Amino acid sequence: MLHGTDPLTPRPFGSTGLQVTPLGLGAQWLGDPAVPEHEVEALLDAVQAAGINLIDTARSYGLSEQRLGRWLKSRRSAFVLSTKLGYDIAGEPDWTYGCVSRGVDEALHRLQTDWLDIVHLHSCPLAVLQQGEVIRALQDAKQQGKIRCVAYSGENDALAFAIASGAFDSIQCSVNLLDQHSLYAMLPEAQARGLGVLGKRPLANTVWHYADEPARPDLQVYWRRWQRLAPAIAGEAYDRAELALRFAAFALPVHAVLVGTTRAARVADNVATLGKGPLPFALQQQIRMAYAAVGAEWPGLI
Repeated sequence: MLHGTDPLTPRPFGSTGLQVTPLGLGAQWLGDPAVPEHEVEALLDAVQAAGINLIDTARSYGLSEQRLGRWLKSRRSAFVLSTKLGYDIAGEPDWTYGCVSRGVDEALHRLQTDWLDIVHLHSCPLAVLQQGEVIRALQDAKQQGKIRCVAYSGENDALAFAIASGAFDSIQCSVNLLDQHSLYAMLPEAQARGLGVLGKRPLANTVWHYADEPARPDLQVYWRRWQRLAPAIAGEAYDRAELALRFAAFALPVHAVLVGTTRAARVADNVATLGKGPLPFALQQQIRMAYAAVGAEWPGLI
């Protein structure tokens, strides 16, 4: 588990030299133009007031990078800033050296910063990783002082390759009640290699709120898994979101989990939840055993 139960105390992010709070903000929803600017600012103000120092965004998150850049200008040194890229650069084919290199420069511009702490190749296909060109682009950016950590975000075979390659400083993958494959199959090696580990989707998209199977494909996957796993898990005394968040956040060797929201009040709720510490050991074991029984073959959800 994480050392201690304080979700606000920064701790070493693997061997990277960075210090991150165990609770980070997943900034995807900040990119939605339907979310008013004042709500974005209120959310980010709440993140800072809570003492959270980790924010994760991506090129594909709409307005997220631009909005973060405006807000971070006078606060940059107080935060560990993570983004993801590798695609959607005008005039550059996706997943090429030029696309990644220019993606770093554009992220620096959009985020209005001189450096990026963590830059992920965002679900880059295994075959592309094996060619090495996109990895070299991030390594060159690191040598140039533009980024601090060369990172990979993804699942399954590509994630296993990234961990074993020795080319990355940190990784990001799904870690939750319904997505434990990487937790057991890959993260022990990541820990042994000193990689920083970010856990995404710790709340498993809160699929327990859906009475019927949702239409969105990724939600369908988790919803179906929940139908199989839930009957085998005790924990009726826990709110489902609390059960999920405390399980993911204290799963070794995850250094921080990324929780997305547009509501400032939710930040305080999440801090309070993690302040309760890990789930009782017997319940943790029950969750792991239930997953092993029904979900051992479930791959990580990209």
